[in-house]
Amino acid sequence: MWRLAVACLSLLVAAPTQAQDTIRLARIADIPDQYVGGELLRAVYAKLNIRLEFEDVPGKRALALSSAGEVDGEIQRIGALSRDYPTLIQVTPAINYIEPAVFATKLRFEVAGWDSIRDYSIGIVRGVGSSEAGTRGMARVTATTGLDNMVRMLDADRFDVMVTDLFSGLVAVSKLNLQSRIYPLSPPLERIYIYHYLHERHRDLVPKVGKVIAEMEASGELAALREALVKQVLDKQVLDK
Repeated sequence: MWRLAVACLSLLVAAPTQAQDTIRLARIADIPDQYVGGELLRAVYAKLNIRLEFEDVPGKRALALSSAGEVDGEIQRIGALSRDYPTLIQVTPAINYIEPAVFATKLRFEVAGWDSIRDYSIGIVRGVGSSEAGTRGMARVTATTGLDNMVRMLDADRFDVMVTDLFSGLVAVSKLNLQSRIYPLSPPLERIYIYHYLHERHRDLVPKVGKVIAEMEASGELAALREALVKQVLDKQVLDK
């Protein structure tokens, strides 16, 4: 009986998804959509009895930490990330999506894809892959250190337009009380599905996390949670005014 109890205890200790397991992910600082993605993943990992912790750093620093294995992965990035960072493994299906949008203070025009902003001076956040990819090859692009900083620079007319995902941009503009001056142009540049990434040392965990994401997507739980989180963040900005 004693040996049986010891054997059962050994199995529990060896379980890969025990409650005390922790995964630490890089989170791009001050980007509202990274908060949403992180909370979506918190719900995903909770189903595997794994606790999440986040390291809030600038975008480029996040990639340096995650690709080197100093943290366990990235909350969410564009689909082509593994091409440039082969130590990071994509978890499928997508965990979230972003809609890069153009924000302006004076200009008004109908957005028709990335080429429609080519002739303007553009602000982006350094290390945000969708913005860097969309503006690649354009002549007048300024990479800023963070979203709030970029909003302030647009307000100061340091460039003609800025690009960030629509949700994060609306939150940042509202937080800085600049919604009477800075506004999004329509429609968004595109919709981009974004993926969670884990460092290659967690290769065995990738299909387990992907299975939970797929189940939550199929049941509608993922979409409902995202909607609730987005509303929570937007409402908080209203309450903070």
